[in-house]
Amino acid sequence: MAEPLQFEVPTALEYFSALVADDATLSLLEAAAAIAQDDFPDLDTQAVLAEVDALADKLKRRIPADAVPVQRLRWLNRYFFQELGFAGNVNDYYDPRNSYLHSVLRTRRGIPITLAVLYIELATHIGLTARGVSFPGHFLIKLRMNTGHQHGEVVIDPFTGHSLSREELDELLGPYKRNHGLTGDFDAPLGLFLQAAPPRDVLARILRNLKEIHRTAGDWPRLVAVLHRLVILLPHAWEERRDRGLALAELGHVAQAVDDLSVYLEHRHDADDHAVLTARVLELRDTGWPRLH
Repeated sequence: MAEPLQFEVPTALEYFSALVADDATLSLLEAAAAIAQDDFPDLDTQAVLAEVDALADKLKRRIPADAVPVQRLRWLNRYFFQELGFAGNVNDYYDPRNSYLHSVLRTRRGIPITLAVLYIELATHIGLTARGVSFPGHFLIKLRMNTGHQHGEVVIDPFTGHSLSREELDELLGPYKRNHGLTGDFDAPLGLFLQAAPPRDVLARILRNLKEIHRTAGDWPRLVAVLHRLVILLPHAWEERRDRGLALAELGHVAQAVDDLSVYLEHRHDADDHAVLTARVLELRDTGWPRLH
């Protein structure tokens, strides 16, 4: 009698790696949901996707087939922000759970980028063209409003649900422009900051939010877990490899730390921290590994 086939269940990192392997097939919603598996290893991401689909289907059934984009947008905003009650978590903005989609679905509270991921998914289900925007300091959503011969865009703050005028966007952008010398002769047009963010960039921003939270808290194990994902997601972002190496060193994982830091030094000869990190690698090799006699 033939033995039953056995399939090895992929680890959470292997699953994430498969999800983000190819930009053409990258599912932003599924990959974003999978990020929470570091803290919630038993999380069923397919159940998260099914919950979002159910919310979208409920909305879709209410909208007349001949509704124009502006009408669809009104339905969506009323449903998402008023009926479902999604909003920014103003009371605990830096809670890591604000970056976990399953938690945002349960509490109806999140940060701009996770609220945007859910909003965009619902928008897509009802025939709207919505994209995330990595606006400096605050993630936004833009929707294309094509009606007949008229073309336009609406920009929404997913934290509050408000549509933002050009003047409000310019005001939000002002401090960033001043801090980066983008004024006067070097002024940059607003449209430059309203480019659609590819799914890979959205995931990187979610992970970097978590990275900063864990680094600030000195939570090295959780920081390393996030950096594992960033290295998978952005294999040529050598700074992420460097940061993982430094975090691994804090945990006493010397061999892995030296590997990561060496890769960074190999690819970033011109880095300002090259000399400091070269000395750090020598120190780790000297103090972290037993000498051979």
